[in-house]
Amino acid sequence: MQGRLSARLVKHELVHRSLSFDYQGIETLQKNPEDWNSIAVIFYVSNYLHSQCAYDVAPGGLLASVYHFTRIEYGVDQPEEVCIKVLAPRRNSSIPSVFWVWKSVDFQERESYDMFGIPYDNNPRLKRIFMPESWVGWPLRKDYIAPNFYEIQDAYSIIRN
Repeated sequence: MQGRLSARLVKHELVHRSLSFDYQGIETLQKNPEDWNSIAVIFYVSNYLHSQCAYDVAPGGLLASVYHFTRIEYGVDQPEEVCIKVLAPRRNSSIPSVFWVWKSVDFQERESYDMFGIPYDNNPRLKRIFMPESWVGWPLRKDYIAPNFYEIQDAYSIIRN
């Protein structure tokens, strides 16, 4: 089923894939990384970026960068929400940054980079923010293997004995 936003994008000949609606009735669309900048510019005019997050679709599979928007219009009681998923292959997961459009996405893209290893092209401060710079790997990927280390409670029991 095609939503209002998807119909508008088709009208303007912008390539996307409709993923239907989520459980809350929010329209969900899928974009390829190479087409993401064209949509971001169009969305800037009348949409507020709520949040950006990422997830690993499947071990060894695609990585997803997810953007949640609210369409702001005067005189409308119920704002229209939309979710856009930008899917990228694991080996070349580069996605264009929308930092130049929405400055508030800076830390969110950095978190997605730090946890999933998705490089956001042209993000001016793309570096780890939770993990040390020396950390190897991306901890929230489904195929991540944790390094051997003692848990804090294990260290505490060793000290007590």
